Amino acid sequence: MGAVNRDPLEIWTSSVVSRAGFSGSESFAREFGLKPYRLRQLYRAACKELIETVDGVTTLPKELRAKLAEHGVTFSSVEPSVVQRSRDGQTTKGLFRLTDGKEVEAVLMEHTGDRTTVCISSQAGCAFACAFCSTGQAGFSRNLTAVEIFDQARYFARDLAARGKRITNVVFMGMGEPFHNYDAVMEAVALLNDPSGFGLGHRHITISTVGLVDKIDRFAEERLQVNLAISLHAPSDAVRSSIMPVNRKFALGELMDACERYVQKTKRKVFFEYVMLAGVNDSPDAARELATSMRGHLYHVNLIPYNTTPDAPFAGTSDTKIWEFAGILNEAGVPVTVRRNMGRDIAAACGQLRAQTQPKVRVSVR
Repeated sequence: MGAVNRDPLEIWTSSVVSRAGFSGSESFAREFGLKPYRLRQLYRAACKELIETVDGVTTLPKELRAKLAEHGVTFSSVEPSVVQRSRDGQTTKGLFRLTDGKEVEAVLMEHTGDRTTVCISSQAGCAFACAFCSTGQAGFSRNLTAVEIFDQARYFARDLAARGKRITNVVFMGMGEPFHNYDAVMEAVALLNDPSGFGLGHRHITISTVGLVDKIDRFAEERLQVNLAISLHAPSDAVRSSIMPVNRKFALGELMDACERYVQKTKRKVFFEYVMLAGVNDSPDAARELATSMRGHLYHVNLIPYNTTPDAPFAGTSDTKIWEFAGILNEAGVPVTVRRNMGRDIAAACGQLRAQTQPKVRVSVR
């Protein structure tokens, strides 16, 4: 399967009209006597101008705005339930309620300078049960739609715009496994990237996966310049299988082969996320083993300090040992970065996201 043509206007409009109780865009347009340019005005207002409600779209006649609002036409598919800000003011976590009552979390990180990153969720929960991840321990509820994914970024874009700032990067590293919800995630990417709408460049978008080999191969065919990140977290099958059940389906050798095919196909770098777990994957031997699998490719390793979660029996590696681990990789010629933790005090850092108000659901990975 090659690249798929995804129409952002149609994706967004279909969501809006469905939430308002219409069967499709045509019946919606007939009801309100809308010509195609009116649908484009609505789309631009919500996605490019970041207008909050229909009533604020002053390019539409006042009577039409009132009629649309009366019929329940809304721009957002998610509603913020709780918004928390870290003590240093650099991290904001939002808990968003979906129309069926499910909840997901997304995080805004405001870095030094003008760079801002939004970490968004693609599923309510996660089916892959990584032992160190709070979301995975809660189980899987359902996939999000493309617009539910997109609207998390849109919410924070509106927050930033009110302060004269904008989103510079979006990462699919929140709740859920993005490639387990592949089609909706790709549609959300189209919404984020659309020059007539949100307008975020592909190179400013990153998708993280636990290593679904078939979806990595499919992603390579998309011809997008979206960044790929692999949640690796171990240098061997024995260790990885003990903390990431997905490795029992897609072993490390298969995963690395898929990454090599991706590099050959796209000529793009692959980022490997590696959370540092004390006594599990942080030894000098583990660093050397990891370096062996990284050498000679367009690979970059991100070492991530572990953030303790209530359900996981792990401790984080000390800063000293993390830097020693990084030094071994660096000496072996492997590009490596140690990620700075943000949002720990509001449980917004990597591995900590979970909608606490939702019941736990247990679903095994097949």
